[in-house]
Amino acid sequence: MSGTREGSLEAPTRHPLEWRDPKFYDVSALETELERVFDICHGCRRCFSLCNAFPTLFDAVDACAQGEVAGVERRVFWQVVDHCYLCDMCFMTKCPYVPPHPWNVDFPHLMLRAKAVRARTTGVTLRERALAATDTVGRLAGIPVVAELVNAVNRTAAGRALLEKTLGVDRTAPLPQYQARSARRRLAHLGTTRRAAGAPGAPATAATRGRVALFTSCYVNRNEPALAEDLVAVFAHNGIEITLLAQERCCGMPRLELGDLEAVARLKEFNVPQLARAVEAGYDLVAPIPSCVLMFKQELPLMYPGDAQVRQVAARMFDPFEYLMLRHEAGLLRTDFKAPLGKVSYHVPCHLRVQNIGLKTRDLMRLVPGTSVDTIERCSGHNGTYGVKREFRAASVRIGRPVVQRVESAQADHYASDCPMAAQQIASGLTQPRAPEHPLRLLRIAYGLT
Repeated sequence: MSGTREGSLEAPTRHPLEWRDPKFYDVSALETELERVFDICHGCRRCFSLCNAFPTLFDAVDACAQGEVAGVERRVFWQVVDHCYLCDMCFMTKCPYVPPHPWNVDFPHLMLRAKAVRARTTGVTLRERALAATDTVGRLAGIPVVAELVNAVNRTAAGRALLEKTLGVDRTAPLPQYQARSARRRLAHLGTTRRAAGAPGAPATAATRGRVALFTSCYVNRNEPALAEDLVAVFAHNGIEITLLAQERCCGMPRLELGDLEAVARLKEFNVPQLARAVEAGYDLVAPIPSCVLMFKQELPLMYPGDAQVRQVAARMFDPFEYLMLRHEAGLLRTDFKAPLGKVSYHVPCHLRVQNIGLKTRDLMRLVPGTSVDTIERCSGHNGTYGVKREFRAASVRIGRPVVQRVESAQADHYASDCPMAAQQIASGLTQPRAPEHPLRLLRIAYGLT
């Protein structure tokens, strides 16, 4: 394919997602656009090593008689769509043809459009709804007796075989533990933004207010509540007032992965007003899961470019380490570390890398005396529900194997990832079993707060 690189030296830009336009769901127009973009990808192939979507496409092109995308069966197009888990790495780090280049390639959002078309035309399966219903499953599995039962069954071969048969969850994939005492219950003493709006905060800076409302996320709330406690301990040690949102639901990322945009919209209608009220009360916003931060910073603003509340929330939403490093730049981060961390093998999740904030977690850990950080900027292969599905598990493991090998060869004192699900994916591939530690936990240890 011929063309120019006109505009390629400009910063990449994202066009709004026109998901309310009926043309967005036109199957014929979608397939025409898939063929156009796939033809560009076939001629470039820079993204061949990122995920399994691109090898699936390129292998099909190479195997057909024409050796061109036009000769590839349309069913393969949908296989490519299935292998895309919307990590955004091709758009952010590899593709030279993203807007404002005239070829206007946004591969992840084209895959999202395809998923949305399928969700609207054929519906979302029971299996997909169950895997994406993080709030509902967490609420039911978090009942004290039920949590013990679910965790016990998930540890048995028979239980995993049943889960594989009914929901297609691979029996070798890591599954989260459910906690009867949620993060929001553990942190209830903090109060909520509704009750604490008049409380004084730490010194404000040009970038931060020194007062934070915590979006715990459904995963941290029900599966790893200790992570929220670590975050609160570190922020409190730095004089940052922290409170809970009055209410919250799933950020919507699991539904976005399915292309179930109407479900994303319903979650947005609940969450964004809660978050906006916290901002209006004088709080910044922090979420411990990179995917949740990305949802509020990028995906919802692209779905709702004209929504003032969405823009208001996006402007005040921060990754925890991004926030702490902004405080450090203003001379307000405490560096009274008590314990060295030694060598840390640190994995950077894709949904953190694509936020374009730099390696803030690495930079903060490097402030701890007696600490070195081996940074791994590769995909773990977990990628939402992709890594637990039976049909994708082998590809998931293959994608994450270089990360596992880096962790094993580093022989570090600790290994960590900002995404606890990615960390569990890494743990599942280690030859010698060893538990990961979240960077917030490591920072708490360094401060001597445990």
